[in-house]
Amino acid sequence: MVVHDDGVVVEEEDQEGSSALCPAAAAAIASAARPPRPGKDKRLGVRHPLKHRRFRAGGKTTVEAGRVSSSARAVAGAREVGEATTVAEATAMGALEGSDGEDEARYICGGWKSDDGRISCGYSSFRGRRANMEDFYDIKSSKIDDKQINLFGIFDGHGGSHAAEYLKKHLFENLLKHPAFITDTKSAISETYRKTDSDFLDAETNINREDGSTASTAILVGNHIYVANVGDSRTVMSKAGKAIALSYDHKPNRKDERKRIQNAGGFVIWSGTWRVGGVLAMSRAFGNRLLKRFVVAEPEVQEQEIDDDLEFLILASDGLWDVVSNEHAVAFVKAEGGPETAARKLTEIAFARGSTDNITCVVVKFLHDKMAVDSAASSVEQS
Repeated sequence: MVVHDDGVVVEEEDQEGSSALCPAAAAAIASAARPPRPGKDKRLGVRHPLKHRRFRAGGKTTVEAGRVSSSARAVAGAREVGEATTVAEATAMGALEGSDGEDEARYICGGWKSDDGRISCGYSSFRGRRANMEDFYDIKSSKIDDKQINLFGIFDGHGGSHAAEYLKKHLFENLLKHPAFITDTKSAISETYRKTDSDFLDAETNINREDGSTASTAILVGNHIYVANVGDSRTVMSKAGKAIALSYDHKPNRKDERKRIQNAGGFVIWSGTWRVGGVLAMSRAFGNRLLKRFVVAEPEVQEQEIDDDLEFLILASDGLWDVVSNEHAVAFVKAEGGPETAARKLTEIAFARGSTDNITCVVVKFLHDKMAVDSAASSVEQS
């Protein structure tokens, strides 16, 4: 029996394609021309609901006069924020850039812009060193009662991909249908999360399946952001140049989470890391039927007003946050020209630093110049 990086204790034969960070593995990464390639996974189809573009896994970058390769920019960006970039990291980035079509199905990235031009975003999803892809993301845009609604979500599955894929298909759809979504957004989010969790468990016919998933979502309603989080994916914002977490990882060793679990009759023990019932390394999740009494899908919701100081959001699975700090992620995004390039760069950096998990991130940039122009035009019309 071994400990899976997703947080579940599984048998040895379930570990195909996973890798743990140990001295031998680190030495292998540093010396290899490129990291090992798992086989193709046709289930990766986490496609953008509005617009998508497939890329080869970092298809070779042409170096022109006055330009440098993306891996060189990443190395330079790391140095700008005071971090050392190792030979192993540079080698891994080079492997991503020099990869051929064999890896195409492992990597999806692209961009999207809202119809009103106020928001642009980039997304990047990479299977990485895992044999299977269990990360999904969702981006939706709608209009309700003349209010512009934009929704962004990261769903990191564990024990399988079913729960994460279900959330991608249903969570935002259910939320937009909630009768109190505009009038009482926080309550609507909480009720929708719990109901979607219950619906998934009812729809899952295999009662022995223990699929689960995190959800870190940013819901933009007019000039307000509601960040709702379940599990250990995370949303971070850059405000006036400062990295500020808008969600807090649900880990069993969090004092309040441990107390909640124990009050419900559960227990938290150390098994490679702190685990609920010695099994799951997160304290809240969708799914996880056998642990549902303790591992709830009740989100923590943070509200934030959109003002001129709010620059961008980063939503990502723990495949990024395990190896990149909030501050450095913000610095890397600021060093890039746009959210699409930034999202891809964050994915590459996490892979280069030895992340052994799936890596998925969404970068949401606020275009305040456009907002100011629209606001001024609206004022003129009203007068």
